[in-house]
Amino acid sequence: MLYQVVKFAATPLAHVMCRPHISGAAHVPRTGPAILAANHLSVLDSFLLPTLLPRPVTFVAKNEYFSGNPVSGWFMRLGGSLPIDRDSAHAAQAMLDAATEVLERGELFGIHPEGTRSPDGRLYRGKIGVAWLALRTGAPVLPVALSGTEKVLPVGAKVPRPARIGIRIGEPMTFDGDHTKARDRRQVTDEIMAAIQKLSGQEYVPAYAASVKSSANGSHEAGTESKIVASDPAGGGPG
Repeated sequence: MLYQVVKFAATPLAHVMCRPHISGAAHVPRTGPAILAANHLSVLDSFLLPTLLPRPVTFVAKNEYFSGNPVSGWFMRLGGSLPIDRDSAHAAQAMLDAATEVLERGELFGIHPEGTRSPDGRLYRGKIGVAWLALRTGAPVLPVALSGTEKVLPVGAKVPRPARIGIRIGEPMTFDGDHTKARDRRQVTDEIMAAIQKLSGQEYVPAYAASVKSSANGSHEAGTESKIVASDPAGGGPG
């Protein structure tokens, strides 16, 4: 009920502030589960997408966005995002379990396969959680390309500002494979990222965004997929 009230109030405001151009909304099924796999440019991505689409979309977001910046925390709560402790050793699996429950209820689940915001506007390698979900639940994946959202709430900004955004939604993708097999998960993830890149037109970087951010901050980051995926295989919400 609260979600519907917030959506009723927030949608006109989002249209005024963001002047969104939306294409492919017809690909979103009217009923039944689906995974919306989107690129990630702003902390507001997981608020704007559910606000501007006809059906509710559940995202997960790290705890810091609920307890840190009051603006982002307010948006996360109103948007129906699920908080998750990404420092927990079980955080990735907890996110996947929560997402599975959402999909099994016949609802929409949103995920940013890059796992964190792009540091420079380019599209980075996807983590395999999106493929695990698709193969485990059989839900179709809708690739989504967002544009301009980083201008609405730039990094470090406290107050959103008017800026035009774009949302392009691709045709549903379904996959065959075994969610327990790493090769299947990697192949499906790469296909999803290729579909997002085709919609967004972003330059693709075959590296994890979190690694690039860590390197830029001067910290040591393991370069192998096995170590990165073991710590956070899921991808997820704003970061």
